Amino acid sequence: MTFQTFRAHFEANRGRPVPPVTPPALPEAQRALLASSLARFQLGETGEGRIASQIDRVQLPGVDADYRAALKLFVAEEGRHAGILARMVNALNGRLLGQSGSHYLFLVARRLIGVRFKLLVMLAAEVIAVGFYGLLAGALPESELKDALGQVGDDERAHFDFHCAFLRQQSLALRLCWWPLALASALTVLIDHRATLRGFGISMRAAWAELHHHIARGARALQGAPACTQLIKVQSSSLRM
Repeated sequence: MTFQTFRAHFEANRGRPVPPVTPPALPEAQRALLASSLARFQLGETGEGRIASQIDRVQLPGVDADYRAALKLFVAEEGRHAGILARMVNALNGRLLGQSGSHYLFLVARRLIGVRFKLLVMLAAEVIAVGFYGLLAGALPESELKDALGQVGDDERAHFDFHCAFLRQQSLALRLCWWPLALASALTVLIDHRATLRGFGISMRAAWAELHHHIARGARALQGAPACTQLIKVQSSSLRM
């Protein structure tokens, strides 16, 4: 699948209306925990704009006009997610954050070694988001917030495919960083959100198994396994929104 296809996917997504986010009826303790976790993820969906300008100055395998355009559209879609998550936090009477421990670690990692490593860190963030949003959505009663969280999770699956399609064209040395980076990211997020997981009856063992599944899928995709299994389905559902 070419980056022209990803560009078309992101362009089709761009015109979607913002979904409603009315939360379900929850005990106050669960509302507070959910708002806290979503606020930390909201922070993580911001701050990726710099790479949209950096990509214009690099020459790397796979980087063409379609990739550059698709990456900028991806960054815009992450900004849309930040807006949706902010609406969720506000609907839950929560408080948006200026900084968090896990966000700081992801930020430091993104700035370590060039554009390719930043994109590998972004892939780790997508993997964590796919797993964690799925866990939270599965634990919530039917509601607009649950549906909106599901839509964001679908977008993140397409982001996963997009980053894998680029990164598997890069050096083996970079791809060998995947397991330690992704496992460290998963452990950081599990520790950071352990109270929310416990509050919604999700065991650390089950959460770890879910995240490990997606990390292993990322490893297979980076080594050449098909990474685009979700894109056509996600694009079709996005166009219906």
